[in-house]
Amino acid sequence: MSTSTSSSVTFSGATRIYPGSDRPAVDALDLHIEAGEFLVLVGPSGCGKSTSLRMLAGLEEVDAGQILIGDRDVTHLRPKDRDIAMVFQNYALYPHMTVAENMGFALKIAGVDKATVRKQVEEAAAILDLADYLDRKPKALSGGQRQRVAMGRAIVRQPSVFCMDEPLSNLDAKLRVSTRTQIASLQRRLGTTTVYVTHDQVEAMTMGDRVAVLKDGLLQQVDTPLGLYEKPANAFVAGFIGSPAMNLGTFSVVDGHARIGDGLVPLPRSTVEAVGAAGQVQVGFRPEALLPASEGDPGSFAVQALVVEELGSDAFLYGDLVGDDLRADHVVVRLPPRGVPQKGETVWFTVEPGGLHAFDVETGAALPTH
Repeated sequence: MSTSTSSSVTFSGATRIYPGSDRPAVDALDLHIEAGEFLVLVGPSGCGKSTSLRMLAGLEEVDAGQILIGDRDVTHLRPKDRDIAMVFQNYALYPHMTVAENMGFALKIAGVDKATVRKQVEEAAAILDLADYLDRKPKALSGGQRQRVAMGRAIVRQPSVFCMDEPLSNLDAKLRVSTRTQIASLQRRLGTTTVYVTHDQVEAMTMGDRVAVLKDGLLQQVDTPLGLYEKPANAFVAGFIGSPAMNLGTFSVVDGHARIGDGLVPLPRSTVEAVGAAGQVQVGFRPEALLPASEGDPGSFAVQALVVEELGSDAFLYGDLVGDDLRADHVVVRLPPRGVPQKGETVWFTVEPGGLHAFDVETGAALPTH
């Protein structure tokens, strides 16, 4: 199926302040999305991700800055003049129309002839495995099939940009996984620039060419999924990206070491220099970055097991640090599936080389660790 030429998208200082609010919902967003790229906007509720998408779609005003699609300034254009297609979390299908009529409705309104509409609907239906359902009404479809119809309605329009706002949030967990694979492979096939909003960081990591993380209306970092995972720009991104989340805690710095529980974990010289006289550092390490150790091993610290989740392929230990400096949340450790510790048992770990992240206690910014 041929699509229209994809266009890049540029947010340049784009700001949205809702009436009556003293804080921008989106604060001077600078973000460039390449033509044909699949970019995911992710963050907790209220971070501004859906507002950013709605600004691009023309459903929210832009109070400052501008938005470009290609080299065309669309900041104040009406939605229908922007050459975008939107897919929402509620599918908004017309219940009295068939699947084919729903998918072709926008083209029909635009005055496209019947034969062309039918051809494009059939092409989209073939891509989405909907060919057998074209004469059915939405009520005769499952949630996953309805979502595919909503996707088909967007594809048929052959826009230069897809805007997707949490399109999988109404599906059950198993269907979400299969549908997210379908959407990602569909986007690769069509090559249409896609801006996709989700609060689910696993969805973001598995679907996006790049992922933009927002918090309180501010862009925190934009990078490939692996880039965010391995080199988070700050403690917020470190804690948000990854499942289970990174272990993060604030610890005293003693003679070039972080006092983690009863243990002293060596810090790189660059980290110690960056901490300076502050005397404290925020330390992070991923659940898989902890290696089993023995009591008394250099750099080791003790964890008391509270819960062990056995998942078959691996296991996760949730525990508390043993010692005075209990200023971290529970510690999560990824373990091999065999011979896991018992509840209440104390086990020792070290952080694998290169597995330690450090952040400024005041600002949360990443500190050098090499």
